[in-house]
Amino acid sequence: MNNEIQCIISGKIAVKYGTTIHSVSNNLGRSAATGSLVKTDKHFKIEETKKLKQIVGAQDLWVKDIKLDNYISEGAEQKVYLKDDKSVIKLNNAIYYLSWIDYFNSLLLNNYFFPDTAYNLLGFFENGNILYSVVEQLFIKATETTDLNNVQQFMQSNGFNLIQNNDYINPKLGIIIEDLHDENVLTNNGILYFIDTVFYIQ
Repeated sequence: MNNEIQCIISGKIAVKYGTTIHSVSNNLGRSAATGSLVKTDKHFKIEETKKLKQIVGAQDLWVKDIKLDNYISEGAEQKVYLKDDKSVIKLNNAIYYLSWIDYFNSLLLNNYFFPDTAYNLLGFFENGNILYSVVEQLFIKATETTDLNNVQQFMQSNGFNLIQNNDYINPKLGIIIEDLHDENVLTNNGILYFIDTVFYIQ
């Protein structure tokens, strides 16, 4: 793993809203290290989720006051709710990731590279036996349709090369960011805002 990325996910490099994410991820990592299952085992995430629930309880991170009536939209992995005129709440079940730790690493990388739309991990919520993270993010209102050529130029200027569709890789850092289409990157007064990112460490 690239040293810079290692420093980001370990907490040696400061990341906006990183304290709670690091705390939960580090505790889960120590707990997972004692298990015998590997990440690719279909039972790994089930066992990891059980351990995560114990950590959430111990750290008093259960969120109980989500206003579900303020529903905006949802995708495969998350549901979005309007908190107020400045921020949204997102419930994410980490379905795109092999592990919760991979998801937490993605949050940290997002907050490092895109601090203007950093995720603030408020805690966790369980509904229908599905565990969701609860993150708060700045509410961005698009003033124009995002030109994907502008996204590509921005990413290339920051060392990310287009792989296919809207997926990018930074070969120097060893990270991939996927799905940067015009619903996940909004444009407000000519400025790009990355509101829904999926990072993977190679």
